Amino acid sequence: MNKDELIQQLSQQMKLVRAEYGYTQEEMAEKLGISKKTLVQIEKGRQKASWTIVVALCALFANSSFLQHALGGDPLEVVQTIAHTHCEWHKPKTWGGKVWWIEKERRGGFILQQNIISRHYRILDEEQRRWYSSFDKEYMEERFDELTQPNHKEK
Repeated sequence: MNKDELIQQLSQQMKLVRAEYGYTQEEMAEKLGISKKTLVQIEKGRQKASWTIVVALCALFANSSFLQHALGGDPLEVVQTIAHTHCEWHKPKTWGGKVWWIEKERRGGFILQQNIISRHYRILDEEQRRWYSSFDKEYMEERFDELTQPNHKEK
């Protein structure tokens, strides 16, 4: 998934998220910092949301079941991974990938997973804390190899 694909996907989800939270168009537009006219255009599919609107949507509505299902988990993780290309996390605990993740490899106390929807990768430790995320498979395999070396020291 890239930035354009994310914008397309979330532009289509905006009305569902608004309904999930019980907001009127005026209220939702205010939350996102846009005009009601812009929101209506996005909801009707006449216009795509901007990157800024998508980031605001993910930040403000990260717990939305519609966003989580559309993106295969934490919307902020997907946005941050797209924005930064590669992310080194400060070890936040996850749910362990029970729903949207395929385990690619398990070694030396770490797990390399791939999201079945967004297709990005992440590395978790045995306590389900996230260490890295990226859409770049080669980069993630290198990080995984580094973490699973016998002389690796935890940061």
